[in-house]
Amino acid sequence: MKPILKVKELNKFYGKIRACCDISFELFPGQVLGIVGESGSGKSTLLSAIAGNLPIDAGNVTYLNRKGDNLDVFQISEVKRRALMRTEWGFVRQNPRDGLRMKVSAGANIGERLLDVGVRHYGNIRSEAVRWLHEVEIDPARMDDLPTTFSGGMQQRLQLARVLVTQPRLILMDEPTGGLDVSVQARLLDLLRSLVRSLNLSVVIVTHDIGVIRLLAHRLLVMQKGQIVESGLTDQVLDDPQHPYTQLLVSAALIP
Repeated sequence: MKPILKVKELNKFYGKIRACCDISFELFPGQVLGIVGESGSGKSTLLSAIAGNLPIDAGNVTYLNRKGDNLDVFQISEVKRRALMRTEWGFVRQNPRDGLRMKVSAGANIGERLLDVGVRHYGNIRSEAVRWLHEVEIDPARMDDLPTTFSGGMQQRLQLARVLVTQPRLILMDEPTGGLDVSVQARLLDLLRSLVRSLNLSVVIVTHDIGVIRLLAHRLLVMQKGQIVESGLTDQVLDDPQHPYTQLLVSAALIP
């Protein structure tokens, strides 16, 4: 099996500060890769760089598309990269307001992404919006309501529907449960795990929450000061951490 995403020796500098230092990994179809670390570790910078939202100083990011072509994310045109983000990729942001259009209805948020990929039949768009509201456990009766009338958890689920409606293969998630209370977070995590399995999604998820990583991720990268200090199978890393920084993170997560 070929990797769907390859990151090789990626480096990103901010002046003299190296936010990402020689980052390399592979992601395979249907796999969830977790990236964990404290604030300032470089994990969100890495995710933005992978998405092509930040220029990098060295290295490359390649993606195996549906046609079997390997695309260099930093060599394709901006137009092609944007098209990729609308079709085969999706980005789930920590603050759902950054991933939604707050002044249009829930149904329009989902339908807009279908319009982006060429769907024009109004009935088909509306039926897909209904289906995806069901998928993310939002009452379709709320289809014509504005996202501003939704709770934070509902907004995050609506963002998921907007991202997934075009059936992407690769999802990048930046702290998707951040800012949610514990009960809402648990419900969202159950939904995420179910969708990842049923849709066979490949996912890179960035978080500071060890519990999220343990529940969702097959493999884990631990970042500190822009570097990967430990990697491996999630349970293996969390149950028997070798690096002192990983040990500290795991210990902190066990404190009630």
